[in-house]
Amino acid sequence: QLQLVESGGGLVQAGGSLRLSCAASGRTFSSSAMGWFRQAPGKERKFVGAISWSGGRVYFADFVKGRFTISRDNTKNTVSLQMNSLKPEDTAVYYCAADGTNRLESYSGSYYPMPSEYSDWGQGTQVTVSS
Repeated sequence: QLQLVESGGGLVQAGGSLRLSCAASGRTFSSSAMGWFRQAPGKERKFVGAISWSGGRVYFADFVKGRFTISRDNTKNTVSLQMNSLKPEDTAVYYCAADGTNRLESYSGSYYPMPSEYSDWGQGTQVTVSS
């Protein structure tokens, strides 16, 4: 099991950027795909993006493609979400999560997981984008 702690959220104007970080502790970080999800008030938690354990494969939801990037550093047990060209509709609590598997390394096709497919979660960090 991984313990995950997000940081880097805050208030930003539309068009601005934020970088979220997730620090992990536990033995399985380097063998686990990592994902980011977000949840707006009154809405369901949604997939944002994911990165395979090696960092060689990344996936994004259509609504963030071209604006967000994901990276990870397995030597530091961290994963980051760089968010550019932010929009007010990006306002949400952002969660880091681990799926505990290496399946993304050989995944083919489109990827849009449900939150239930991820086993470990951080507490979330608030991102607010003002118009």
